[in-house]
Parts: sequence; structure tokens; C-alpha cells
Amino acid sequence: MISQKWAKLLRSLQQKKYRKIEQLFVVEGEKAVLEVLQSEWPVKALFATEDFLQRHPLLAEKAAQVQQASPAELAQAGSFQTNDAALAAVEIPADTGFTEVEGDWVLVLDQINDPGNLGAIIRIADWYNIKTILCSSDTVDLYNPKVIAAAKGSFLRVQLHYGDLHSWLSQTEQPVYGAYLEGDNIHQISLPQQGGYLVMGNEASGISADIVHLINRKVTIPAFGQTESLNVAMATAVLVDNLKRLSATR
Repeated sequence: MISQKWAKLLRSLQQKKYRKIEQLFVVEGEKAVLEVLQSEWPVKALFATEDFLQRHPLLAEKAAQVQQASPAELAQAGSFQTNDAALAAVEIPADTGFTEVEGDWVLVLDQINDPGNLGAIIRIADWYNIKTILCSSDTVDLYNPKVIAAAKGSFLRVQLHYGDLHSWLSQTEQPVYGAYLEGDNIHQISLPQQGGYLVMGNEASGISADIVHLINRKVTIPAFGQTESLNVAMATAVLVDNLKRLSATR
């Protein structure tokens, strides 16, 4: 049974201010909880069904505290409508700061507000082995439960840093690409060098005016149909796929 103290704390972690105070966030569902238990991220508490604990006794021991819980309790404590396996309270790691590595690709997210989109972009970065995402301070919080759910376990392998995009981009000597509707066709460009930055802007307002002058080249995905635009996560996947392809052929 989940104690009243923990039940109250877990529900409070749905809100960013309490995640910041407690330095904890919630991971839900069997696959995601197993991934975090197999990682180096400290799990402060594990809440799981009897079946989960019987099937994964050694991994469960990695949590500082373990409490058996029913599926109904797990669903009530978390954000999932149903959860028949596990929920974990995980410590938020300290941000070690961004260090540029020449030749690496870095995603830059400017005012991305939708948690589902951010989670999907993290999975895209993981798929294409992009290790770093730079986020504007007003981009949705990584530890939002909907972001964690959408990212699956990819948040464990992709580092996100929040801060001043202008400061980061103004210091690099690597190329900075920006996604625009009126940019150069991504299918037809050539890359001057390996690696760089790809800036994705807010779906409604695009890339912020204060960093537009730092974009070296505007790129776009050619449309073959009539739809007005692509979801930002979809657009990120297409652009990254092409940039990675071009990098491989250099």
C-alpha cells in the first residue's frame, strides 16, 4: 500500500514547482520503470505490484525504498489512467552544463510548449544518436509527466539543457540551421562540415526574433501536398534524417 505521505508527494510532482522543490520526478509504466532501474539514475522510491516485484526482484533492490501497491493505487498516484506494473520517484540529476563537441549534431528547441512534442523529439534524438538538446527557458519542462511518458526511456540517454539560446548559439563556430517554411530545400543542400545545430521554433510563432540573426542557413522540407505545415516533432524527424544522411555522405 502507498503511504499517505508518499501518495500526497507523488500527486504534487505533477506540478513543476514541486518537482523543483523536491528534486524528484515520476516515471510510470513497466518498460520505463525497468529502464530507469537499469540506469545510473537514483530511484528514491519504487511503487509496484506484487507481480512486478516477483518478476524483477534484483532490479527492485536498486530503489532506496520499495512499497507494494495495487494497480488502482498506482493509477491514482500517477498520471496514467491505468498502470498495472510500477511507478518510480526518481531524483533529478544536476545539470552539468553544456560543452560543445565539434562535429556533433545538437538540437535547439525554441519555445516548444507541447509535452508530447518534446517527448517525441527526445525519442527522435535518441534514434539518431544525438546526445544533446538545448532548450529555451520557456520550453516545456523535461520532467513533466507527459514528456517523460512520450519520451519512453530516451530521456535517460539524451541530455537536455535549459537556458539562453542566444548565448549558446552566439559562441559557436559550427553551422546553425533553422527550420523555416521559406528555407532552402533540405533535399538539395550540401553541408560545409560535419555536425552543427538545428533550431526548431514554436509551431505558431516560429523561431524567436532575438536568435534569427544567428541562423546561418534556413532550411525547409518540400511539400508535395496541400497541408499548411508539419507538427514540430515530425518536422524535426525529417530534417534530422536528412542532415544525418548528408553527414554520412561527406
